[in-house]
Amino acid sequence: MLPIQALTPVAWPDYELIDCGNFEKLERFGKYIVARPEPQAVWDKSLPEQEWNKLAGAWFRREEGDKDRNSERGKWHTRPGQPDKWWMHYQRGKMDLQLKLSLSSFKHVGIFPEQAVNWDYLTKKIRSMKVPHPRLLNLFAYTGVASLAARHAGAEVTHVDSVKQVITWARESMEASRLDGIRWMVEDAPKFVVREIRRGNRYQGLILDPPAYGRGPNGEKWVLEEQINELLKNCAQILDPDNYFCIINLYSIGFSPLIVENLVNGIFGKVAHMEIGELYLPDRFSKRLPLGIFCRFASC
Repeated sequence: MLPIQALTPVAWPDYELIDCGNFEKLERFGKYIVARPEPQAVWDKSLPEQEWNKLAGAWFRREEGDKDRNSERGKWHTRPGQPDKWWMHYQRGKMDLQLKLSLSSFKHVGIFPEQAVNWDYLTKKIRSMKVPHPRLLNLFAYTGVASLAARHAGAEVTHVDSVKQVITWARESMEASRLDGIRWMVEDAPKFVVREIRRGNRYQGLILDPPAYGRGPNGEKWVLEEQINELLKNCAQILDPDNYFCIINLYSIGFSPLIVENLVNGIFGKVAHMEIGELYLPDRFSKRLPLGIFCRFASC
């Protein structure tokens, strides 16, 4: 059994988790501060409520009567001067990504800062590969910061998401970051993988970031618990058997690192270089907010 890790987050000047608690989190993205729901912040806030109200330029509130703490539907309330859309930087070495943010109706802003540890990981893996321009497949890719980081590192990137609007969003960030060449696919991820098997295509890098529930572009139903096993089996058929890495992220509260470990070991075998555990972000008061499960493994 592998030790369960908690990956130390990347220090990122343009982002800060200021405080979290009472099922909310207070964050700074660039120069703007937002407050939004966080179902895993079950403890008390460290700052008083009036300080949150003073700092936040935007607050997300669930739809009236919605008592489900996991619900992501609602409405943003903003102060004068708080834009609906803005830009922030992610800089690491020679990489300077320009990232578009937006106050969406699902409490998200387009960036998952805890994933920065995986952007660093994939960058190192791509640059260390023997293949000159490794092929990377990003499934359920959303606004695609991982796709941008991989492209900057020299990978040939295929970015798959079922929502055309978020692919347009990701393309804007790519262009602002002075990158090009990403292959954009508005597709149902499981169906796309099956077609890649038939076409005989192989990838050296694979990223999976599936939601708990979702719909494909033609109404295809996705339920994580019911379909993740089959999807991973199919993904194993399109990975280069000799030179590869894989990153899996799961945000479903019902999943544990042990479930992911069993899935990976059962499908890929006892991989030699695997890390598994939790992603988290620290706030100013040293509270650590858990934000998902990760599993990373590679051929070397």
